[in-house]
Amino acid sequence: MTTIAAPQNPTAKQTTSPAVPWALAGLSLSMLLSSLGTSIANVSLPTLAQTFQAPFQNVQWVVLAYLLTVTAFIVSAGRLGDLFGRRRLLLAGIALFTAASVACGIAPTLWVLVAARAAQGIGAAAMMALTMAFVGDTVPKSQTGRAMGLLGTMSAIGTALGPSIGGFLIASAGWRSIFLINVPLGIAAAVLTHRNLPSDQERLSSDRSGFDLVGTLLLTATLAAYALAMTVGRGHFGPLNVVLLSVAAVGAGLFIVSLSRVPAPLVRLELLREHSLRSGLLTSALVSTVMMTTLVVGPYYLALGLGLESAAVGLALSVGPLAAALTGMPAGRLADRFGAPRVAVIGLVGIAGGSVALASLPAPLGVVGYLAPIAVITIGYALFQTANTTAVMREVPADRRGVVSGLLNLSRNLGLITGASLMGAVFAFASMTDDITQATLAAVSEGMRITFGVAALLVAVAISIALRSGANRSQPALQRG
Repeated sequence: MTTIAAPQNPTAKQTTSPAVPWALAGLSLSMLLSSLGTSIANVSLPTLAQTFQAPFQNVQWVVLAYLLTVTAFIVSAGRLGDLFGRRRLLLAGIALFTAASVACGIAPTLWVLVAARAAQGIGAAAMMALTMAFVGDTVPKSQTGRAMGLLGTMSAIGTALGPSIGGFLIASAGWRSIFLINVPLGIAAAVLTHRNLPSDQERLSSDRSGFDLVGTLLLTATLAAYALAMTVGRGHFGPLNVVLLSVAAVGAGLFIVSLSRVPAPLVRLELLREHSLRSGLLTSALVSTVMMTTLVVGPYYLALGLGLESAAVGLALSVGPLAAALTGMPAGRLADRFGAPRVAVIGLVGIAGGSVALASLPAPLGVVGYLAPIAVITIGYALFQTANTTAVMREVPADRRGVVSGLLNLSRNLGLITGASLMGAVFAFASMTDDITQATLAAVSEGMRITFGVAALLVAVAISIALRSGANRSQPALQRG
């Protein structure tokens, strides 16, 4: 791990130089665990269906419960950390995640397992939101990029290793082990966090009494409705999806109205009016939508279009996350040296270029013709994600880092959820088949080309937004609300 010098800012004055690497280790382990929780359970669904004698529609809630609670609670977790202390709330999140992992590992029924996964997701929401918020308290501003790069690397590693670790554990020790493995890691994260992160500064009692309960409930309900609308039905929209989207739209409107009517809103409107933050959130959502394309389309193209066996498909799918993991730390150094906005645009250009390549390269190029553009896309994603997070978090006042970190993570999650539904629907439509598993090679190849063509257009929109934001950089930075 790269040693980062101790910060000189007042908020981190209690952290001595030798403790900084250990503090970053605790934050990195927290990020790894929360990312691992997202991906490790997917591989267990067939085993769980057999163990509990349950249909897939029920078993999939083991994955959905975690995803929904992370999405619904991540902004609230960040704001609570700002109000009551990020260190104590991060410790509480790690403790809840670890305890819920035990409950998952000993769950006697499927619905107990689902409930425990939901609790695990609430803990993960606090871990995801507050790890990035702590960077400003832990490292100097000039080294924010490499710290964010480290966290991005751990997130990519957790996402990449989840399926392979899960498959190995299920084969060797049973499905319960994929949850129980979190327990020693969670304890290690808690110890590192408790010993090495700066103590919370005392907040005024008026701050604590100003928590926006109404706004929190409205946002949680809105996000839960939207996430459900994008996930139930597995890409086939019906009346239930329409109702849920309508509920989400109404909830979003009520939430915006509520922000202007309370003295201490969950998210201050001044933040949302700031161009750099809006740009960071919009581009993050667009890019995450595009990145989900590689996970939605990739397995079908590799298996049906190129005829690869399951093991080869899994190996090919690991190339993207591996490239992102290897790029995270260098991306942070580049952001620190050349400026985060510039590196973010370079990353977006890389994503667009890789998408265009996949939309235009001929099928005879085979696996190499797929993997080379995928590597370019994921390297571009690592550059963008690290630089975008750095650019936004550097400008945030200390008392708003938690909520803004939560908003950044939320934009990413919403993009992934939207991408799974939207890009999956585009792929199915472009392949001109109701059952993609029965599609011909030509149909799958055409579906891939059209889907990545749409992805390239979305990235072009993101580039436009980023360039406009760069042109407005002369405006004042985020102000305290």
